[in-house]
Amino acid sequence: MQILSPQNFKDYELIDVGGFEKLERFGSYITIRPEPQAVWDKAMTTAEWDKMAHIRFVPKSSSSGEWKKLKPMPDRWNINYQLANTEHHISFRLALTSFKHVGIFPEQASNWDYIYDSIKKMQTPRPRILNLFAYTGGASLAAKAAGADVTHVDSIKQVVTWSKENMELSKLTDIRWVVEDALKFVKREEKRGNLYNGIILDPPAFGHGPNGEKWKLEDNINEMMKGVLTLLDPTEHFLILNAYSLGFSSLIIQNLLHPKANQNLTIGELFLPSTNGPVLPLGVFGRLRNF
Repeated sequence: MQILSPQNFKDYELIDVGGFEKLERFGSYITIRPEPQAVWDKAMTTAEWDKMAHIRFVPKSSSSGEWKKLKPMPDRWNINYQLANTEHHISFRLALTSFKHVGIFPEQASNWDYIYDSIKKMQTPRPRILNLFAYTGGASLAAKAAGADVTHVDSIKQVVTWSKENMELSKLTDIRWVVEDALKFVKREEKRGNLYNGIILDPPAFGHGPNGEKWKLEDNINEMMKGVLTLLDPTEHFLILNAYSLGFSSLIIQNLLHPKANQNLTIGELFLPSTNGPVLPLGVFGRLRNF
């Protein structure tokens, strides 16, 4: 089992975390956001947090809230990530959303490096990569920067538009965009007999498709993985499955990938270290590679 965190994300810093909140720097701006897993005390005082922060997210319900500005800052700004051991930067437009996110999950940078490295090591001239539940496209950008043919699937049209902006900011082109329920897309690809050299999944605990399709991780992930495993090109492939759900074990990931257990399979946990000591766990992952 591995425990992974980003190694070289200069535009991001987890400054402190505790008391069900996290203090983070995205580029030049510092945010305070809720964090349900931070059940321990903060290393710094609340007064120190408020003095540093530009903005705080104030929840109004279980799924939404509003931002309270403590210092002047823009509603939108950009940050960059340099892929490990490369000269490639991928760029992100960040924004203050009503559901506390800003458009990036920094802990996923470890996976972006893995994606880039995996594609570069493949013999296939232009590997076909499928990114499901793709959000604002960090994995899609990493795959495209490595020279892959990328299909990006997300159920929310506005998020796909956001991903296109990130592609353009990153000076990349020709990602295939699909606005569709991920499970429906996988089933269609099975019928078509399409195969991929890399598949990335980052499913939410709960979600909805564009036509009201319901997604619940524990109810749907087994069906999803049965379909996804049939889409892997047998000649060479990799797969990444992330799960951010309280109580979801990496051993569940191992069991879901059991049909491919004879391959190079790694399971573990993603985390972010904070500048002031506490370590924030941010989900489990499984990776398999066949080449």
